[in-house]
Amino acid sequence: MGIQGLLIALLVALLILVFLRQLWTRRHYPPGPLSLPVIGGMWRIGIRISEDLAIKIAKQYGNISCLWLGHQPVIIVSGFQALKEVLVNHEEAFSDRPSSHFVKAVGRERGIILSNGHTWKQQRRFALLTLRKLGLGKKGMEHQIQEEAQQLVETFARAKGQPLDPSLPITNAVSNVICAVTFGHRFSLQDEKFQKLVEAVDVGLKFIFSSFHILYEMFPWIMKHLPGPHKKAIAAFELVLSHAREETEKHKEQSSFHEPRDFIDFYLLQMEKNQSRNEPNSTYDEENLFHCIQDFFIAGTATTATSLRWALLLLTNHPDIQDKVYKEIEDVFSSSHSICYQDIRKLPYTNAVIHEMQRLKYILLAGLARQCTEDVKVNRYLIPKGAYILADLRSVLLDPERWETPEEFNPNHFLDKDGHFVDREEFLPFGAGARVCPGEQLARIERFIFLTSLLRAFRLQLPEGVSKLRLDAIVGLTLSPHPYKICAVPHRSFS
Repeated sequence: MGIQGLLIALLVALLILVFLRQLWTRRHYPPGPLSLPVIGGMWRIGIRISEDLAIKIAKQYGNISCLWLGHQPVIIVSGFQALKEVLVNHEEAFSDRPSSHFVKAVGRERGIILSNGHTWKQQRRFALLTLRKLGLGKKGMEHQIQEEAQQLVETFARAKGQPLDPSLPITNAVSNVICAVTFGHRFSLQDEKFQKLVEAVDVGLKFIFSSFHILYEMFPWIMKHLPGPHKKAIAAFELVLSHAREETEKHKEQSSFHEPRDFIDFYLLQMEKNQSRNEPNSTYDEENLFHCIQDFFIAGTATTATSLRWALLLLTNHPDIQDKVYKEIEDVFSSSHSICYQDIRKLPYTNAVIHEMQRLKYILLAGLARQCTEDVKVNRYLIPKGAYILADLRSVLLDPERWETPEEFNPNHFLDKDGHFVDREEFLPFGAGARVCPGEQLARIERFIFLTSLLRAFRLQLPEGVSKLRLDAIVGLTLSPHPYKICAVPHRSFS
């Protein structure tokens, strides 16, 4: 054997030793796909991530499994009991967001969604208090939502029963609720700036969990210097931040924050108070304000708008269920009665339908990732400090052991034998534990008022020649429906 052959043999032996050592040090970790050099277990994913990937991995490796992203362990947690153990029983250890390369590039550990520690706690607490001051849970904000719902009804009515794409009008209506809360004003549907913001949010969310996103996380030192969708996604998030800066400058010029009307006013007032007190641990600054606005706009608009788009699609595909909702509303209320969120108690079937929409078409690929802050033992497995945690909430919402017909649109999942609404613990679309969605109450109110307003006014029908709307999703961070058109035919009482 020559020197060259000896070197190759030594290299092979070294790689085998490294591989065996890796297996030994990870012997207490959860099971998962074989981790190969450089790529880890990413061979299991393939070129494109499917919406049921985490469910398939759980079936093969169990409810707590490990998928290696290069050298980074990603712990996938599936099933109600495992998720409860991780997100609730160990919420302190699993409350951080990952400090991944893309998260740092777009979130900069600011704001609410992508921040950690003291910054996260202070910004989240302030946001929740301010939303309450601005009327969340009271008639003030509900009236704003009702106004936007009426604007949406009028937009649909202008189509005169002809096929229309509901996507942009729905996004505009939901966005205007957030804009009123955050900026103190609304956008028109034709506003170019609004359309650019919607496009930017769409580009950013579709990039997350894409193949290029995974490559960016694995090889950031290379990807930063290469063109591709990652550059476009980072620019898209920056555009949203840029708009937040513009709106903040307008508020500062108007000096309106001493009589606060919106979130920016309250935040600027808080900054002024903290500067006068000279509080050393304060995280109230303009960068955190800009990222809070970005969080509101992306999380508060994209998620609810996507959920409503799925809702209209499902109701159009199931006219029998749609008719039952309309009949319940007509039987309970007169045509002149303005429906408010408290009325949901009088509409058990409608409430069940709204819950079932969210269950069947959960709009996130998985819950937003967490990061483990210390070594934790869960169900005999070691979850190491620094591991990313992917909470697969879809596995609970589609669990065949907990739902009678998990793959079907079946409102009876949330009704008892007497037709009363049943709130189920397996219903976790807003997450659980310390990082439960802070906008849950607002999202619930919006879904109810928007849907009941539309269904009172119109019967949603398939366009001529269309037998059914597609149910498969466009996969990104959000699972969006493919573009579709429906006919909103006015009810006699409305027309």
